[in-house]
Amino acid sequence: MRPLTRFLSSFAPIAFAAAMSLTPATLPAQGLFSPAIIVNEQVVTGYELQQRATMLKLLRAPGDPQKLAREQLIDDRLRLQAASDAGIRPTREEILDGMEEFAGRANLSREEFIQALGSAGVEEQTFRDFVLAGLSWRMLVQQRFAGRSTVSEAEVDRALSSGGSNNVRVLISEIIMPVPPRQEAQIQERARRISELTSPSAFSAQARRFSATSTRGNGGRMPWRDLSELPAPLRPLLLGLKPGEVTDPIPLQGAIALFQLRDIEEGSYSAPEIASVEYAAYYMPGGRSDDTLAKARVLKSKVDRCDDLYGIAKGQPEEVLQRDTLPPSEIPTDVAYELSKLDPGEVSTALTRADGQTLVFLMLCGRTNTISEDADRDQVTLGLRNKRVANLADGYLAQLRADARIIEK
Repeated sequence: MRPLTRFLSSFAPIAFAAAMSLTPATLPAQGLFSPAIIVNEQVVTGYELQQRATMLKLLRAPGDPQKLAREQLIDDRLRLQAASDAGIRPTREEILDGMEEFAGRANLSREEFIQALGSAGVEEQTFRDFVLAGLSWRMLVQQRFAGRSTVSEAEVDRALSSGGSNNVRVLISEIIMPVPPRQEAQIQERARRISELTSPSAFSAQARRFSATSTRGNGGRMPWRDLSELPAPLRPLLLGLKPGEVTDPIPLQGAIALFQLRDIEEGSYSAPEIASVEYAAYYMPGGRSDDTLAKARVLKSKVDRCDDLYGIAKGQPEEVLQRDTLPPSEIPTDVAYELSKLDPGEVSTALTRADGQTLVFLMLCGRTNTISEDADRDQVTLGLRNKRVANLADGYLAQLRADARIIEK
């Protein structure tokens, strides 16, 4: 898999359709460069919105890219203004380093990453502005909250002894629909209609008809889950729903996902945070054909652990079996979601690759908790400190939004 392809697949839970080409020469002239949003006298143009939405599509960010672009650009204006008021102005070298670091996540140089974005119509300035806002905010947060992030020895002891915390639990139903070639528009329209449902029974009926997951027989209904067990990009989408509401269609690689929130509650305990997940993916030609699914069921009965797949793949090309140990944030979102439903040794066959032509036989090998009995106290302290700073930063941004004068055209 090419580095950029692998990087983009990790952004989402979950694969967006190819981004539309948007260059100054091909953009419609009317209104694109006039104000679309005004944030405390700062203008966001229609062109910026289109550029950011295009980049989000390319990065496969979950949710509606148009809505997400608006939210991000409003927040970016607030972040940049707050940083400027505090005297923070990243240097050109710091911005270039930030762009290099971001591109490095795809194992690409800054120039290669900019070229890849440009091929989809995303200007270098759009990428630069994205990095500038994030970098400025990070510097501001460090300056503003570093002194308030002290963690006591007692807090570290509690974290080491408990390994868990209070958390939100959700009761959800799922639909994951494969998107065969040349049926994108049909499936997207069906997903749009399903996203407007508010009845659990109606959603379950659609899951029985169209979902490709093992829960389809149960109407897509899943048991109570700690929110922290779900992929990070999915959590804010669920928290933004009321019981009965459905997420916007979420593009996956070769599929579209929808989730309905049936209930939500604060639980008394959650499992410790996962540091890394080990999993194996065995790629089977034929996609979701009856023959390939039958072979997958036979294979499932023959393997009990990930090591068994080496014998199955023996003599085949090396790329048919992929085994990784990654932090949850680096796992492709659709893979992370399926893994979140599995115990070690269990298998999912809900995913496909290569435009639906390859079935993914996905097996969970094991999970490693962030906090364990032999955990390094320094690492635990750093984790608690970072979490505290992140909470303070989120609260500060919410305050900036509440105080801001935001006019949307």
